[in-house]
Formats: sequence, structure tokens, C-alpha cells
Amino acid sequence: MNGKHVVMLRPAAYDACRTAVDNAFELFPLSLTGKKVLVKPNVLRRSAPEEAVTTHPAVLKAVVERVLESKPETLWVGDNPGIVGYGENEECFRATGLKDAAGKHYLNLNERITSVPFAAAAEGSIQVSSAVLEADIIISVPKFKTHGLTVLSGAIKNSYGILPGAIKGLMHQRAGTPLAFQRMVLDVFKLRVPDLFIMDAIVGMQGNGPASKDLRHIGLIMASNNAIAMDAVMAMMAGFDPANLPALTMAAEEGLGSFEKNDITIDGEFKTLQDFMLPPMPESGYAAPGMGQFFDKALTAAPVINPELCTICGECVEICPGNALKIEETLLRIDLGKCIKCYCCQELCPQNAIQLKMRG
Repeated sequence: MNGKHVVMLRPAAYDACRTAVDNAFELFPLSLTGKKVLVKPNVLRRSAPEEAVTTHPAVLKAVVERVLESKPETLWVGDNPGIVGYGENEECFRATGLKDAAGKHYLNLNERITSVPFAAAAEGSIQVSSAVLEADIIISVPKFKTHGLTVLSGAIKNSYGILPGAIKGLMHQRAGTPLAFQRMVLDVFKLRVPDLFIMDAIVGMQGNGPASKDLRHIGLIMASNNAIAMDAVMAMMAGFDPANLPALTMAAEEGLGSFEKNDITIDGEFKTLQDFMLPPMPESGYAAPGMGQFFDKALTAAPVINPELCTICGECVEICPGNALKIEETLLRIDLGKCIKCYCCQELCPQNAIQLKMRG
């Protein structure tokens, strides 16, 4: 293997994914015996496993079983769901089937938090789940998904869940622009870079992710010990040039990894996903020239409500950082003048009633 980084691709199904997970641990060995280990899936919100909004419980169960065979001192399994799941951590895990997959090792990461230095946060610090800082080994188990603000939600973005739920909305608001948000996501990732990444790419998500109904069967378990390389391969599979993702270019500049094709060895059979649907973007796409200016000013996708799906539950109104949503009689309305384009409403709507569409 000549590449600087290795990304594993193995065929898998939810009823037969243990072999692929074992391959990941063989290819990227970790010393787990007697260690404190945190396994962090992607748990966006309450949803059924077949919605593919979260890491599938079968993949998490396979990872948990494999870790336990190495006899760690402690095994924690946890995540901080999105803003709408704040205070409902255990319920989100239960609804997704992930609590059963975690067994007695489930840990509510909202219960204990620690402040750490963080330049982009208020007063120069930010709250992080304490277990993240205490763990000797962190295994990140992201989902192959799209995302309105980061284009793809993979290995780097999964670390945003080390922040307690309420903090996420505040940081969305402080970021203000898609480019600044990608910078913030990378800075959160750097607070504690995981040691291994095992991605659920058996059933992925395309289109208006990270809570879209446009699912895509991919049939893979992906793994790497480098998040930048993993996300680069993910982008290439989706037919997207990883050089056009600011989070990857910034990470590469800081020496966290490489997205260059010649620097990555793919262990397995690589195939481009034909006609993979990315989030809404201008015809010019996320072009590298003037990329920063594009992400700051030219991203014109705005949330649009589907009244046939909206149940007026009010959850989006409660979590909107910009206070741009309100209920008028029996209708939900968006004030686009107040919308900060954080897309929290679209991301966390339990009915998938809010979609992103290009405007102007």
C-alpha cells in the first residue's frame, strides 16, 4: 500500500456486517485491552433505523461486540443528538435501536460536560462531553450522508456530536455562514481527533440530507484511521471533487491528512455512485476558485415548508437559532429576512417537512 493514508471498502449488509467490521480492526489495529474506549455513532434525532438518519444499530452492535472481545477497562457508547434531541438523549438512542445495540455500555453524554479552550466560542471556551476527553481510544461510527451546510456528513462532521445539544444551535448562530460553519466543525473535530473511523455506508442518504427521504443503497462498510482521507473517498464516490470541500482543504493545510488521490490507497473495490444527488447548489457548483466567497455569499438555498407533511408540531420553532420560524393559526411560516441558513429546521424536522431549495 503506497498511499499516505488507507481507506477500506468492504461489501456488507445489515444482517451480515460483522466480517467487514472485523476487517477494519485488522487493517487498523488498536490497543484496547485495559483502556477506556468511547464508541460514538451518529444519532441526529429520534428516527427508525430504516430511515437511515442515524448509524444503523446492526453496525454499532458489530463494533461494540468487537471492542468487547479486546477486554477494555471501560466501554462507553454515546452521542449528543441534535438540538431537538437535547434532554432526550436516551429516548433518541431507544427509538433508533442504538440503545439495544449499545447494551449496558450506553452513556448519556449530556450528563457530564467539561469546558475547554475554543477561540470561536463565547469567552474563548466551549462545553464538551467529559467522556470524550477521558477516553483513551475513540472510535467514530459515522453515516454516509449529505448535509446542506457541509455538502457531505461523514467522518469529520460526526465529531460535531461531542458538543451537548444546546451548544450546537448556539454555534450554528455564531458561525453565520456556511464557510464559517465548516471552519467551526473542523475546529471541534480537532479538540479530540478519533483514533478509528468505521462508516455505515450500507444504506446512505443523498439529496437534502442529513434527514432526507432520498436513500441510496451503497452496500459498504468503510474504515480508515484518517478522517480526511475517508471523507475524500466518500466525496469521490458521490462524484464530487474533495478539493472543493473547505473543511478538507483547511484540514490538509493544517497537516491533519490529505484528500489528494495519489496520497490515498483504497483497500477494496471503488465505484462511483452514478447520479448521486447532492444538496441544492448553484449551477456553478462548489467551485474551488473563489470558494470562500461562494460559501459566504452565493449559497442561496433556503428552507421551504411542505404543508402536506408539516404537522405544526413546533419543534423547528423551538430550535431555530435565528427565530425565523413562527406558527400563524394553522400555518408554519419562515421569515427569510431572519433566516441565518443554518438549516437546523430542515435537519431536525421529525416529519421531513422542510426541504432546501435554490432561491434567486
